Amino acid sequence: MSIDISLAGRVALVTGASRGIGRTIALQLAQAGADVAINYRRDEAAARETVAAITALGRQARAYAAAVEDREQAQRMTADVLRDFGAVHILVNNAGISSRGQKVVDTDPGEPLRVLGVHVMGSFHLCQLLIPQMRELGRGDIVMVSSVATRRFAAGGAPYSMAKAAMEALALTLAKEERINGIRTHVVSPTLTDTEMGRRLARARGSADIRTLDASSPFGRVSRPEDVAAVVAFLVSDFNAYVNGQNIAVDGGG
Repeated sequence: MSIDISLAGRVALVTGASRGIGRTIALQLAQAGADVAINYRRDEAAARETVAAITALGRQARAYAAAVEDREQAQRMTADVLRDFGAVHILVNNAGISSRGQKVVDTDPGEPLRVLGVHVMGSFHLCQLLIPQMRELGRGDIVMVSSVATRRFAAGGAPYSMAKAAMEALALTLAKEERINGIRTHVVSPTLTDTEMGRRLARARGSADIRTLDASSPFGRVSRPEDVAAVVAFLVSDFNAYVNGQNIAVDGGG
């Protein structure tokens, strides 16, 4: 039996959607029938390519530049999205930056503030700005894209792990606060994924080519952005009627 997910008539806002996992999530939601607002920080050309790919699928899409950790920019973006699309039914907080891999004692004091700003305050701002209108829609869905880093807490990644852990705390709190309003909130936690950021991380770990990690990965390959996007699409679909407040690791069980 095949499962045909339909998001027809719904609008999604995906942050950090010009490339990588965010772009693939945006495309997956569009393939399921959603119109998609694409948030990006700097790479306008990549964001426009994502918009073009979505419109080629017959869905509406627009790109919006905003540093989500900046409250005023987040407010302007959400106002523009609501003006253009009328509502936001699905919010995917995917925008993020990596930390520099230093031990705590060697970390620049400004780095945790930068990393926490994007992951945590950006997600907080958008949830706070969009939940009121979600309450009027009958159903709303929020997904935080976190990381398996919060299950491992490896040395040399304190700012990133701290940020993702706080992001998860926000999600699980909202899951309890907003379920009475028909809003489901989840966390999706990818492992190392074959994206531009993932390839940089692999090189930092000593693997010049991420493909060399396939043999030691679950199912014989490194995770792909499509693996993450498929989980997000299920969580925000009508097939998910009674699952809320979960943290799903997309790691092949590794």
